[in-house]
Amino acid sequence: MPYQTDDANLLIVDDLPENLLALDALLRGPGIHVHQAESADQALELLLRHEFALAILDVQMPGMDGFQLAELMRGTERTKHIPIVFVSAAGRELNYAFKGYESGAVDFMHKPLDTHAVRSKVSVFVDLYRNRKRMARQLEALERSRHEQEVLLDELRSTKVELEAAVRMRDDFMSIVSHELKTPLNTLILEVQLRKMQLARNNFAAFSEERLRQMTDKDERQIQSLIRLIDDMLDVSRIRTGKLSIRPTSIDLSQLVVSVVENFAPQMEASGCELQFERPEPLIGVWDEFRIEQVLANLLTNAVRYGAGKPVRISVCRTDEGACIEVRDHGIGISPKSLERIFHQFERAEGSENSAGLGLGLFIAEQIVKAHGGRIQVESEAGQGALFRVLLPLESPAP
Repeated sequence: MPYQTDDANLLIVDDLPENLLALDALLRGPGIHVHQAESADQALELLLRHEFALAILDVQMPGMDGFQLAELMRGTERTKHIPIVFVSAAGRELNYAFKGYESGAVDFMHKPLDTHAVRSKVSVFVDLYRNRKRMARQLEALERSRHEQEVLLDELRSTKVELEAAVRMRDDFMSIVSHELKTPLNTLILEVQLRKMQLARNNFAAFSEERLRQMTDKDERQIQSLIRLIDDMLDVSRIRTGKLSIRPTSIDLSQLVVSVVENFAPQMEASGCELQFERPEPLIGVWDEFRIEQVLANLLTNAVRYGAGKPVRISVCRTDEGACIEVRDHGIGISPKSLERIFHQFERAEGSENSAGLGLGLFIAEQIVKAHGGRIQVESEAGQGALFRVLLPLESPAP
């Protein structure tokens, strides 16, 4: 039967079996387990196996006597706190009681034992033991509670820091979004107001065919800017919820890069960036054409934005891993500090605060490349431009 929490073990040591049986019968009771030893050696074995509330030692035993056993117990960390009561049949004139107290005993009893006195004394020590165990358990519970509270406080502090960072990120994001959305919207509103003013004056000559084409092209650019901003925000939401869609099909990556480069040529020319690109050999693989185009567009947008009007070089080649696309600019470059965070959402490199964009392009690009089983590498130094390298396996993982 397993011991209960408040059970107490008693050790009785006597070289006479009849004395052990008498003490056992006297002391045994509910929640009290009596362990008998006929010698000091047996007692030491029991002391190694059990925790005792009290040890009752006979003084006069062959071999190691009770006093020697007590000295061993007091010299051992595991047993030095066990209360010891000596019993002896010797006369009081031998002064055993004094020697017993010197050995660290808490009491000394002479044989024949007073049954009532023995039970009362043992009951006191058992109660003290149980109270000590209860206090130890309470202290352990308090310590666990204190530790749990500290862990909870640490978690709360961490959560507070994360929430504060999230609030700052939200505020920064809203500030950037407001600015970025206002730029094309303000242009569109201004154009509409100018046209309304011309119409109010019946100045239809202001709407020549060439002028209308320019207006339409300008409106389309502003609308496309708004669409890109909205698409970026939607993609971030999809990435966070694990719903970014990847639909791989067999495509020629080289032809895709050619198409993106052709679409960016007017923008590069307007920014004064010379576009260096040699038409590559066909490179067939299984990728999501729309998403890879999105990655290229983000990298080229950054190259134009931070390229300081210097040449931008694009290359496509086959590698041992699959396909490699490199976009190299010679602009402001990226500091080591910024390199650690440019792929985080809403983060932009130092020195780019006055540039357009939400700080989402590289974050989205990296997530798209990862979804294809690939990776993006970047090499850069401040003032030395940047090289972005996209490595893609020829076949994307299953969606």
